[in-house]
Amino acid sequence: MNKLFTLFISLCVATTLQAQNSPYISKVYDFMPAPGQFVNDLPEYEFGDTKEDMIRKVEECITGENKILVSLGAYGGYIVFGFDHPVVNVKGQNDFLLLGNSFWSDKNTDPEAPQRGGSSEPGIVMVSYDANGNGIPDDEWYELAGSEYHKPETIHNYEITYYKPDPNKAPTPDKDYPVLNDTTYIEWTSNQGDYGYISKNTYHKQSYWPEWYKENTVTFKGSKLANNFIDESGDKSYYVQYAYDYGYADNVPNEDEKAQLNIEWAVDKNGNPVHLKEVHFIKVYTGVNQYCGWLGETSTEIMGGVDLHPDAEATAIENQESSSGIHILNSWVDQELILTSPVQQKINIHNSLGSKWKTFSLLPGTNYVPCTNLVPGIYIITTDNESFKFIKK
Repeated sequence: MNKLFTLFISLCVATTLQAQNSPYISKVYDFMPAPGQFVNDLPEYEFGDTKEDMIRKVEECITGENKILVSLGAYGGYIVFGFDHPVVNVKGQNDFLLLGNSFWSDKNTDPEAPQRGGSSEPGIVMVSYDANGNGIPDDEWYELAGSEYHKPETIHNYEITYYKPDPNKAPTPDKDYPVLNDTTYIEWTSNQGDYGYISKNTYHKQSYWPEWYKENTVTFKGSKLANNFIDESGDKSYYVQYAYDYGYADNVPNEDEKAQLNIEWAVDKNGNPVHLKEVHFIKVYTGVNQYCGWLGETSTEIMGGVDLHPDAEATAIENQESSSGIHILNSWVDQELILTSPVQQKINIHNSLGSKWKTFSLLPGTNYVPCTNLVPGIYIITTDNESFKFIKK
């Protein structure tokens, strides 16, 4: 009897241990670096590798307790990954940490300084809620609005295109700066009307173009942060990249509290706050488009991630989730009401006096209800058995 009881307890303990969520990244869904000096090295490309091979290599670098650097290349290069569970939005707390290789310079270690710098290569962080429940990152992405999001220097809807280098092109070395052996190596243009080049340097002799990507151009879109570097030497020998205040990957050292990220910072494509009870997918892309002499292009690096409360349970946020699974992502509405639904179902929208404004058929996943014609005020959403509200600004 005692043996059976002991076996029962052992099985219960084993089941409990198995049920615990891992705090570490468990899967990489996508990886597309922009050109850069560490591309094809971090991780290493081997002849014949496909995109799937490179995703597998990236997964081997950053999942579990592995902490091997993965480079995202110049502006726009990205990675998409997730945990073995949704990351819960715990109200009033930071939710996850992304590990990079940022560090302070010897002259910028004072935590009370108005701005600290060293090697800060900020990556913009996006999150997604699996609204359609299919387990893949094909739903809406929401940007975590860090300290620079609302500043006039930040360009939203930025778009950049890189052009694959001609292997027969004659190099154009910098005669005054011999470390740069081809200053016109990879050309780029943007939708802001400017253009430039990623230079090749003597430290990295491999191709800077992702070798498994066979197209002649690659385009990235997103928000672009202002340049954060200063040539403090005046002769291109000592560059310092100054950290932004909060809200970015690879922006400050991992042990700094400001390296932590908060799902409550999420905003929609128009910059309006959204309320996500949890997120299933995370995307990071290099957020600056700058070149720092012998340091090369600024490229965000990722070497893992940590859910700061892996066993937290998701709860409805501010009563914005119904028993039928409808989840309102923006209770204060400017242009569109954003809702998610696990199934197809109808809702009715009434004004505060009870007059019906609209009947809307929700589809599984994310749904947008245009509200630009609504007058400001309180509106009521009703289903067959419940009601909840939103406010038109």
